[in-house]
Amino acid sequence: MKNSHLIIFASLVLIGILITQLNQIPNLDKQLVQAKADLKQTKLSHKKSETILSSPQSQQDNVSDSTKIVTAFVKTFSNQPTSSYSEALKGLASQKVINELTQTFAPSVTFSDKAHYDVPIVAIKNAWGSDLEYLVIAKSDVQSVAYTITYDTDEKQVTNMSRLTLKGAFDNEK
Repeated sequence: MKNSHLIIFASLVLIGILITQLNQIPNLDKQLVQAKADLKQTKLSHKKSETILSSPQSQQDNVSDSTKIVTAFVKTFSNQPTSSYSEALKGLASQKVINELTQTFAPSVTFSDKAHYDVPIVAIKNAWGSDLEYLVIAKSDVQSVAYTITYDTDEKQVTNMSRLTLKGAFDNEK
């Protein structure tokens, strides 16, 4: 009788352990999915790093092409009426950026028909990775405007931008 109580008690303990383990399976599945996603992201990041390290000329060409596109983008939106942004900037910028320009930046900057903006400075802030960051200054006879612009080399378009405050006059000849 004592042995049967011991066997029943041991069986109950083992059943309790088994139920606990079975309840942990969904959590383990979630952890496995997350670990696989992390591994995939790490491999992708490593592959991009290897590409950059193994082909600096390719990255340099990428940066050069991107700089030309960013310059064209700033010249286009600086010298176009706001109403034509959706057509003029298609392919150069994401729809989010075009909407931001139309609703936020354009009303705060005077882009008149008579003012012509040049882009004397396009400085790269971050040249490594798929998102290149630029500091851009557009200058007319009346005012100068500075922007930080993010260009995604995978999507081949401007994906983010913000306007910076310039204090004092900007003169690129000094």
